[in-house]
Amino acid sequence: MTIAWRAKLALGASIMGAAIMGDQSFAQDSGMQEFTSKSGTIQGEMLTPLEHPWKIAVLPNDRLLITEKTGNLRLFADGKLSEPIANVPKVHFEGQGGLLSVVAHPGFATNNTIYLSYAEPAEAQPANAKDPGDPRVGDNGPNSDIVLKGLAVARAELDGTALKNVEVIWRQEPKQIGRGHFGGHMAFSGDEKLFITNGDRQRFLSHDPATNAGKIVRINHDGSLPADNMEQGPKNARKDVWSTGHRNPLGIAFDPATRKLWIHEMGPAGGDELNLIERGADYGWPAVSNGNHYNGQKIPNHDTRPEFKKPVISWSPVISPAGLTFYTGTRFRDWTGKALIGGLSSEAIVIVEVKGEEARETERIDMGMRIRDVAEANDGSLYVLKDGEDGGLMQLKPLDKDASR
Repeated sequence: MTIAWRAKLALGASIMGAAIMGDQSFAQDSGMQEFTSKSGTIQGEMLTPLEHPWKIAVLPNDRLLITEKTGNLRLFADGKLSEPIANVPKVHFEGQGGLLSVVAHPGFATNNTIYLSYAEPAEAQPANAKDPGDPRVGDNGPNSDIVLKGLAVARAELDGTALKNVEVIWRQEPKQIGRGHFGGHMAFSGDEKLFITNGDRQRFLSHDPATNAGKIVRINHDGSLPADNMEQGPKNARKDVWSTGHRNPLGIAFDPATRKLWIHEMGPAGGDELNLIERGADYGWPAVSNGNHYNGQKIPNHDTRPEFKKPVISWSPVISPAGLTFYTGTRFRDWTGKALIGGLSSEAIVIVEVKGEEARETERIDMGMRIRDVAEANDGSLYVLKDGEDGGLMQLKPLDKDASR
């Protein structure tokens, strides 16, 4: 129901984007596609099929680590996709949960260390668990997902086609019965602090100080807690929290020009957000939003509560943002320094110009497919993930000569 509502809300934006950007052209029998941008034609090559792909980590020597939500971690190198890498932690694959993000340690070239986020089932499951549903999130009846689980982050060393020294260094606490909104994206700051986006689990927990759900979390690379996280309030407040009031943040990145931290998050029925993250700030969910609940129940907008930090950009109709990167290359010359956002219901790559603390959308590339993630290759080309059971890895390059100068 939630997905259906989001698809309906994004329909107008998709139609408008197609009209502006023009139709895609498909090169027959070659695996190639062409997409239109303001800079010229972009050529896309589907490199390999994937099942429910979720996140790309670009490693040295043009190798890629790719997660599949089903629980597989794969290595793509020299044009070939590996068999699933061994010793990945047990994940619960259902609905929005499964194996989610992967990120490499800043010192990966010497320590081979990676981090995985995933939906972790509790070792002891409650008997006769029930989830009656909640019409505010599109559940008009009992929720069939009754597994007690939560987001977890594990650290491991990549050793060929296996992981070793796997250690869980952080968990969402407490775990919740069923539901989605795991967040799960990760990014390292320059001082090797690991930032984690943690969703509200569709439980409206973002202002509950006793849980780290609905928060941006900051930990040391070994899982220990920094001493300078947000100023704490109640005695039961979590010590791993950096900011609060988040719904379902599915992208996080540092602007290399300013070192400022940006995230985007899905709104409810309307009101997707791009947010500039500051230590101790409260972004308002669920007290405010520029959207409404899926059953039509109104939510006050951000302008009514100035104590909450407003989004820098708000999208209605929604784009369903997924994946975020700042482009530093030059092959797509008009995108250098800009933020690139994957779009699910919008089936697009959304280009955002960021200047200091301001941002605006400058272009939307109609991809004709749900884009789960976007990542910059070492040569300045782009990798994108086509979302879904019939997903895949695509590489994008400028086709026009004048677009690659």
